[in-house]
Amino acid sequence: MPAPLSAGSATAAPQGIDPRGPRVGAAVTAVLLVVVLLLPGAAATTALAVVAALFAVGTVRGAQGSLQGVLFRRLVRPRLAPPTELEDPRPPRFAQGVGLVITGAGVALALLGVAAAVPVAAALALAAAVLNAAFGLCLGCELYLLGVRLRAARA
Repeated sequence: MPAPLSAGSATAAPQGIDPRGPRVGAAVTAVLLVVVLLLPGAAATTALAVVAALFAVGTVRGAQGSLQGVLFRRLVRPRLAPPTELEDPRPPRFAQGVGLVITGAGVALALLGVAAAVPVAAALALAAAVLNAAFGLCLGCELYLLGVRLRAARA
């Protein structure tokens, strides 16, 4: 899980986000990826392209700016107590980019005729989404934090 920010702390990091939002987004993404795995051929490729597009929006706008983030803010968040802590939005945004690379590669390879690319990419992304949704373990976030540590070690 990315490093938390206290709800009222001033820090150099961007304004914190509710850590439950990316988890809900991961659950929505997991459902979409299961659909991809259940669809045949071209329909699966099209559905994976939709998931990749959702990851692209999340990469550009951040997890909170994605369709899943909007669903969280409008449908789920009003029913929850305020978060006890906020998290840095940069690791979830990076994780969206990782999802984009995986699903985008699956779509690109499928368009090049590699039939196994769609289910393999969907399964990889599904595993990461389930880990995040069910256990709060964001693999892309952990990659981001590893990169930060490696950069700091080199400095």
